[in-house]
Amino acid sequence: MILSIEQLSVRSREKALVHEVTLSIRKEEWFALVGQSGSGKSLLSQAIGQMLPPNLAAHGRIFFQGLDLLRLPPSRARSLRGSALAYVFQDYQGSFTPFRTIGQHFEEYQKAHGVASAGVRKQQAMEALESVGLDGQLLSRYPFQLSGGQLQRASIAIALLLSPKLLIADEITTALDSVSGHRILQLLADKQRQTGCAILFITHDWRHVRRYAQRIAVMKEGKIVESGSKQHILEHPQHDYTRRLIQAVPVLPVPDSNLSSGLMEVGQR
Repeated sequence: MILSIEQLSVRSREKALVHEVTLSIRKEEWFALVGQSGSGKSLLSQAIGQMLPPNLAAHGRIFFQGLDLLRLPPSRARSLRGSALAYVFQDYQGSFTPFRTIGQHFEEYQKAHGVASAGVRKQQAMEALESVGLDGQLLSRYPFQLSGGQLQRASIAIALLLSPKLLIADEITTALDSVSGHRILQLLADKQRQTGCAILFITHDWRHVRRYAQRIAVMKEGKIVESGSKQHILEHPQHDYTRRLIQAVPVLPVPDSNLSSGLMEVGQR
């Protein structure tokens, strides 16, 4: 297992928001954590990287590559984020400072993780952008000069820059239209095959779960109510909440390979 969570709770001073969650993610696996807004999915993901707001505290055990993440000093946790453990967030625009170029965002990330040579940093950043279908020349542009799809691709390029073992993708298609969302996830699937990283995919969209996930955990009111293989959960859901979520999904055609051929096209918009 690349990640093992044991009896994880997240609490405010008044109450528990995540209740004794236990789950595990295998190496090179696409694992979907599914639930409606407010179910506790994002709090769980923030607890993994010691990124909870100061008014919340996590209790339990989170093992990643033999380390108990909740017991690491903050400085060690920061060094892991980006190198071995990386995030891509729903608010990809908020991940970029508007008065700094894309290249400066890459450079800050690289310096924080010990990439000392300016030449290496620039070459590495250009190759990372090109690997997600963007022109390396975008390094000199500001975030407002890129489209939403381009910014999301740039955030993925930064997250995968140092070849993390686990990528946490938190509602990364929510702010995109359905076609752009599919293209982003297809890109992520391609990058996963190339790098061998595991993905914790946090979403409420069962259409994407059907297409990409291997195993699923369903979260409701801070608790895991059901987990298992994709086939088992989709074909034989045991919990009423899971059944209601699946039944509510509209039956729509799934974009196919013709869209994948448009990956570079999105990068030019």
